[in-house]
Amino acid sequence: MSVKSNIIRAKKIKILLMDVDGVLTDGKMYFMPGHDGKMVEFKAFHSLDGIGLRLLNRFGVLTGVITGRESPATEERAQTLGMSYAYQGFLSKLDPLAEILKDTGLKEENVAYIGDDVTDIPVLKKAGLACAPKNALPEVKKAAHLVTAKDGGCGAVREVCDLILRSKGYWKDVMKCVETAHWPATAKPALKTISYSKKGGG
Repeated sequence: MSVKSNIIRAKKIKILLMDVDGVLTDGKMYFMPGHDGKMVEFKAFHSLDGIGLRLLNRFGVLTGVITGRESPATEERAQTLGMSYAYQGFLSKLDPLAEILKDTGLKEENVAYIGDDVTDIPVLKKAGLACAPKNALPEVKKAAHLVTAKDGGCGAVREVCDLILRSKGYWKDVMKCVETAHWPATAKPALKTISYSKKGGG
């Protein structure tokens, strides 16, 4: 897909959704014993991605995750970054997408999605801007409009954030805000967390 066509697609984006493992992280999972002796999962997130997602929120673009795993670390990260949606435990991601579209009143063309594995392909095929990190499976890259130069967990999400901000004409405002430390106050709903197991699916 050409750069020009991706810029046109990015201009229409009003929400960025993404997978977690392999996108917001490098896909590795770390387990350590907690205070009670039970194993606790840890995830490593990249600060570049975090700043990009915060910038989107500042300029009125919603964000959220749809992931096949349930993890307290994911919910904490989503909350910290001011995301609007955190769907966890959903290997089939079309239902969460449909719910989000209904909740926001947005169209598929307003959605950017980033995924790295085959379970992301159905959503990528519907998204207005379909993105895959460099480390994604070949089948996933084929379904994407954009393949980032960086791997998941290493700034891939930030590339997509910056593309959206630049395409929508916000970059000069972003840099002005950086220099003055004055940011737009954007009204945003609280994080909606939906777990497949608690929803009765597992």
